Amino acid sequence: MSRSSQRASLRASLRVNGLDTLRALAVTLVVLHHYVLFVSFDATFGWVGEIGWVGVDLFFALSGYLIGNQIFQAMRRPEGLSLTRFYARRLLRTLPNFYAVLALYALWPAFRGSAPMLPLWQYLSFTQNIGLEPGTVFSHAWSLCIEEQFYMLLPACALLAVALGRRGAGIRWAWAAIALAFGAGMAIRADTWLQGQGAGNWLHFYYKHLYYASLCRYDELLAGVALALLRQSHGALWARLMGQGKLLLGAGILTSGLALRWFLVDHYGLWTSVFGFPLLALGCALLILAALAPDSPLHRIRVPGASSLALWSYAIYLIHKQVSVLAGQALGEAGFDPGHPLTIAVALAASAAAGWLLFRVVEMPFMWLRERYVPGNAAPTRLPATVG
Repeated sequence: MSRSSQRASLRASLRVNGLDTLRALAVTLVVLHHYVLFVSFDATFGWVGEIGWVGVDLFFALSGYLIGNQIFQAMRRPEGLSLTRFYARRLLRTLPNFYAVLALYALWPAFRGSAPMLPLWQYLSFTQNIGLEPGTVFSHAWSLCIEEQFYMLLPACALLAVALGRRGAGIRWAWAAIALAFGAGMAIRADTWLQGQGAGNWLHFYYKHLYYASLCRYDELLAGVALALLRQSHGALWARLMGQGKLLLGAGILTSGLALRWFLVDHYGLWTSVFGFPLLALGCALLILAALAPDSPLHRIRVPGASSLALWSYAIYLIHKQVSVLAGQALGEAGFDPGHPLTIAVALAASAAAGWLLFRVVEMPFMWLRERYVPGNAAPTRLPATVG
């Protein structure tokens, strides 16, 4: 067996059922939410469709944990973290799928429909979310913009925390920075919300300047990074938490439920905007802990199809919205309204199939290249010089 095949086999054996379940849940929630927003325009899936946007926040928390874990793990190795390798791996993971879907929007007018496109440089530079106008082409990529911006800064911040002192001092600095960042996010949302009270179109202001804004929407990413720091720097505490899987799952469901209920009752209120996202971040973090804890049902139970959806989730997220819109339009012309079970089934199946195709044709080859040429985030080991 080749070395790359061995690595692929090892990755497959190390997949965590709970994390796959959460990732599959996240993409399902987003797809249902966007179907309601852009195809059916009504309560097709009840409160699940209404609150489905939280799938993005769950994605944020999962991504924060997984990427943060990679960074802190590499920093603990003798070779240290290689920023060049980290960024190369990150960009090989995100850019090919993103650029492929962007090309569909830019080069195929029938695919994008009547929605206006932003200047191309905003998509290419991942600054599309800054002052984003709702209803523009590929608008749901705002979340990827925030992720890319966050991960451009995170490794440098982690290295700075370590450089500020001994290992223990660096960890304390890191926790202090996380706490300050949470506080800053709440303060910025409060200030933004108050500024918007004089806006003529409140919902337009809310989405443009608060919901899509980088400095207002990083709570869940930060929560995931905090989990990674906890795992890599506080092993004894982490081990104790891993023995409380059922308790963590119950706490995660309760906390997430409270956050969702709050958003359903008063989605755009001041206190919901300020404190609702940190509460949701806590709920996501607890669910991730439960997914990792061996005695948690979330960890032990393998949900049929979840691993496949998890594997294709990034591709599905990028392409599903317009596929659902086009499927809904085609079924509508055939006499089936958006709420008809056939329309729903075709749109959802087409979204999953398009995601699978994008994964196979674009994502997989670049993942092979990544594992072949950039197999890890740690700096390459230097061989000792020999005397001839």
